[in-house]
Amino acid sequence: MVMKTLGSKRTFWVTITVFFSLVILLSLTAFKTETTVAQESTKQQLQGLSQAFRDIAKQVSPAVVYISTEQTVKGQQAPDQFREFFGDEFFRRFFGDTPQDREYKRRGLGSGFITNSDGYILTNNHVVAEADKIKVTLADKREFEATLVGTDPKSDVAVIKIEGNSLPVVRLGDSNAIEVGDWAVAIGTPFGLSQTVTAGIISAEGRSNIGINDYEDFIQTDAAINPGNSGGPLVNIDGEVIGINTAIYSRSGGYQGIGFAIPINMAKTIMDSLITKGKVVRGWLGVMIQPVTPEIAKGFDLKEATGTLVGDVLKGGPAEQAGLKHGDVIMKFDGQPIDGPNTLKNVVAATEVGKTVDMLIIRDGKELTVQVKIGEQPGDLEASTGSPSRAKEQFGLSVQELTPEIASQLGYTGDQGVIISSVEPGSPAEEAGLRRGDLIKEINRQPITSVEEYNAALAGIGKDESFLALVRRGENTLYVVVNAQ
Repeated sequence: MVMKTLGSKRTFWVTITVFFSLVILLSLTAFKTETTVAQESTKQQLQGLSQAFRDIAKQVSPAVVYISTEQTVKGQQAPDQFREFFGDEFFRRFFGDTPQDREYKRRGLGSGFITNSDGYILTNNHVVAEADKIKVTLADKREFEATLVGTDPKSDVAVIKIEGNSLPVVRLGDSNAIEVGDWAVAIGTPFGLSQTVTAGIISAEGRSNIGINDYEDFIQTDAAINPGNSGGPLVNIDGEVIGINTAIYSRSGGYQGIGFAIPINMAKTIMDSLITKGKVVRGWLGVMIQPVTPEIAKGFDLKEATGTLVGDVLKGGPAEQAGLKHGDVIMKFDGQPIDGPNTLKNVVAATEVGKTVDMLIIRDGKELTVQVKIGEQPGDLEASTGSPSRAKEQFGLSVQELTPEIASQLGYTGDQGVIISSVEPGSPAEEAGLRRGDLIKEINRQPITSVEEYNAALAGIGKDESFLALVRRGENTLYVVVNAQ
């Protein structure tokens, strides 16, 4: 009896052990299977993404072109790096004066993309501006001489044209449909390395106050963009062009994770205008505007610091005819909220000339809706707005306010001055070595903290007189003498 009981117990525990061993074995097998399935799923997702990038490259790259330019320049040819460190005075002192009418070739490179089978190519103005010759090379090694259709320096957009057969073209997308976090692919010719493809995401939208163009509504991306990428396409995951790669934020001259592209919707409008009208036609309101700061909002009894403050209304302009007054705060334009001067400037410029739109404004604490018929922006906007243009005419120099965003982007946080927004080729400002992005801190030993002070300082300079400027460039500060023309 005892032996039978012991045998039964032994059989019981053996059965239990075998049972749990099978359970553990089956669990491990299931876990291994699930892990393998998960790994395969992840692998398939990565392969799918990789395939998407391959498809984009195959689809878009054939229509991305390498642009090389040539310009004949008169004057003294000194390498930029030597001029930057030693200056022209060094060369004159030790090597004597050289003929100012000597000609040499200045060459440049960039990127572009073919938008239709007629051979129209979108690129940047700074890639082809002032070029005597423009050569376009396709991915299949075909070479063409291109003609300049038109340029728009205010947005840095240009259109060139080639004549050829069986030209590949890109598909243009909708830049209004993008969102932060979307995939973005940049294709171009960085450092002359044609057909280079890089990938990243859309980092931000609506970037303005960068100090690059007059009209800024940039797409920001971390897809690697380097010198030579200018004019190339920024593409979404569907292979549609959503922007024109235009600029990078860099203290070294190379990629640092921040690149800017012109939205394709803006570029399309400019391209169509250049092709059909030979110029860019923009809407015009006829007001002088400024940001609504927290201090201004408090002074005007506004609930929040948003909208755009009208500082002045130009005589005879659309705004005056609509009854706008200085001190009005524009909150909406044609139904679109206005969060600052750049937003208003961009939406007005994109509005069809002759169109009547509703504007929501705040006047004396009350909301009003006024209707305004948009006019055509005059060719010389500076003269038409009454903003001082003497500095540009006499010295080839344009400046703008140093905003906190620009200061942060250029590394000037905590400093004061005005930012150089453009320098005309061959101008006294260029000959003095001034560059776009330089910070002017003083004029003739007088501190400069605003555009108003800058203009006042230049107003006291005679027609044939030069001026001394204290300039910050990156981490360096230097004095520069700008001679009158």
